[in-house]
Amino acid sequence: MLTIAGLLAAEDVTRVREALAEVRFRDGKVTAGAQARKVKANSQADRADPRVPALAEFVREAMAAHELFRLAARPARWSHLLFSRYAAGDAYGLHTDDATMVAADGGRLRTDLSFTLFLSDPATYEGGELLIDGTDGELLFKPPAGALVLYATGLLHRVMPVTSGERLAAVGWIQSLIRRGDERDILFDLARVRASLPDGEPRLLLDRAAGQLMRLWAEP
Repeated sequence: MLTIAGLLAAEDVTRVREALAEVRFRDGKVTAGAQARKVKANSQADRADPRVPALAEFVREAMAAHELFRLAARPARWSHLLFSRYAAGDAYGLHTDDATMVAADGGRLRTDLSFTLFLSDPATYEGGELLIDGTDGELLFKPPAGALVLYATGLLHRVMPVTSGERLAAVGWIQSLIRRGDERDILFDLARVRASLPDGEPRLLLDRAAGQLMRLWAEP
């Protein structure tokens, strides 16, 4: 699990929130799997509204341009981005995401990674924490607007009930160029070490080693 603060700049968060205030929303159960549908209570921006796909592309481009996100996720394919809204009384019970989904390009993708991009100031709503049940136990996330939480798809998770205010977020899934999480972790650590090295032979040797690992592990 990785939290990236400020992935979306404050002015961009404002732009997204203002745009979402003008679009249609529909019952969020429409995009849930058979089991998740039983515990999901929220609304989602209607992709039939032409403003919603354009807004999703704006957010996706911002994510793809963020270096830390690229190094951690190494995205090969993306799902559609969903904009979710939780009003008072809404929640999403404990569930796990589907192993495959429809990709943004219309095909299928394997869901290696899930993400939640928080769009609401946490001071404006009560509850609504993202709870992830990982190997370290249950962890709660309620970061500032613009922060993103990236985690392995398949972990049990939930959105705690919102008791007041409104929680807005963008969620989605990624098929990574590197299927295995441990291999992504190795490449991520090497990238962080590389950033600490000056230009010279050690950095070149590290680049060569990382390149060889990419050739071994990357999937077309």
